[in-house]
Amino acid sequence: MQAWFSQHRAALGSALRRLGASPLNTLLSLLVIGIALTLPGFGYVILDNLRDLGQSASGVQQISVFMQLEVGKKDVGEIESRLRQTASGKWRFVPKEEALKRIQASEGMAEIVASLPRNPLPDAFIVEPTNTDPQALEVLKKELSTWPKVAHVQLDSAWVKRFDAFIKLGKLALTLLAGLFAAGLVAVTFTTIRLQVMAQAAEIEVARMIGATDAFIRRPFYYFGALQGALGGLLAAGLVVGGLRLLAGPVGDLAVLYGGSFVLRVPAALEIGVLTSAGALLGWLGAQLSVSLSLRKFDHA
Repeated sequence: MQAWFSQHRAALGSALRRLGASPLNTLLSLLVIGIALTLPGFGYVILDNLRDLGQSASGVQQISVFMQLEVGKKDVGEIESRLRQTASGKWRFVPKEEALKRIQASEGMAEIVASLPRNPLPDAFIVEPTNTDPQALEVLKKELSTWPKVAHVQLDSAWVKRFDAFIKLGKLALTLLAGLFAAGLVAVTFTTIRLQVMAQAAEIEVARMIGATDAFIRRPFYYFGALQGALGGLLAAGLVVGGLRLLAGPVGDLAVLYGGSFVLRVPAALEIGVLTSAGALLGWLGAQLSVSLSLRKFDHA
């Protein structure tokens, strides 16, 4: 076991020395990898922020339950009891007198309301569900429609569905984009490792002649690819965080102009770890492909 750790420690040290031996080439490779990971990573974070913004938007999560005109206090109490039992979220009762006063307070509506022979508005309940998934909202709407003395249930689900479809389409497009950039990242690592193998062809031949195994020869290159990818992932995470920090001020000012408040969420430690691990995995994959093909050429030489 100690020999195994010694071999891996030596391979890691060799990879670090190779990264430091040509700082300019290493920097350029890290920039390519970082930019390739930044674009899909930044897109995913922006979509998550848009989803949070949509969920917190006013009125999106409300369901209006309008009662029949002839309902009494007993009927209203039964609906209140059913809402407590379903535990679907917050709700409040809006009596028809209060609704009429709100309309009367609107500009130009006072004379029209005064001319009405009686109050034409029904009592209503405003429900704010806990589960804001579009399908869950539709299910709750259908359930509320079947309750006694309920005349109409209104849900502005069209906007919610369109917004949810936009988020799903955006994530699909980003997934395809991430796949393309991942292939490019593997190609960058493949080319870098292949050039290193060709430059050390004589050393590899000598190592084989004195009994070095293929695993021993491959290991430093694997570590090099994984380290290069991981550092590129960290660089990408830094670029994403920096970009969001720059946008935080203008986005907050824009939200204030619309009478709200919104703060852009930066990637959490777990998301940064995922981005770094993805870079390391892709770098290791590119190194494995490159070394395998290069050593195969040595065998046929």
